[in-house]
Amino acid sequence: MKTMLSTAVCGVGLLMGVYARNAAGQEKPAAPARDTGKAAQEEKHQHDVQEHGDHVMGFSHDKATHHFRLYADGGAIEVGANDAKDTSTREAIRGHFTHIVKMFAAGDFTAPILIHSQNPPGAETMKRLRGEIAYRLEKTEQGARIRISTKNAEAVQAVHGFLRFQISEHQTGDSGEVVVEGKA
Repeated sequence: MKTMLSTAVCGVGLLMGVYARNAAGQEKPAAPARDTGKAAQEEKHQHDVQEHGDHVMGFSHDKATHHFRLYADGGAIEVGANDAKDTSTREAIRGHFTHIVKMFAAGDFTAPILIHSQNPPGAETMKRLRGEIAYRLEKTEQGARIRISTKNAEAVQAVHGFLRFQISEHQTGDSGEVVVEGKA
């Protein structure tokens, strides 16, 4: 009991000292604690996206750069190895994209769900309208590109929603605006 009373008296004394210094203008009050819970959640989510992406895609996000382009008739997903001499990453990108083109054409969007832990916006519409959307694999010098095109207005909107989500999730800094192809 005596120890508890001593602890309480010391605590009150410390608080009174802080208030006295603040009142005398010697010290400014501490700023209210910032809510770091949301920032921590976002950081964990980004870490998970990268970790899941590395596993699902078969190459390290640290060794490759993603870009997502929106075009009037759809868009493109581009990934290239950061190092021109890194043939292993380049081939892994091409292998992954070969698989993704087949999956997306069949209406299978499980790879993005596994990476992002959610069904990306537009994916359900892209699945439903899969017969009206073309997915074409193009090899690039450093990796590959999936060109997504359609003449269906609803499908275009779905593709744009899907690609904007990817831009945000992968934090690429790409524009979410529709551009003329080749002028990104």
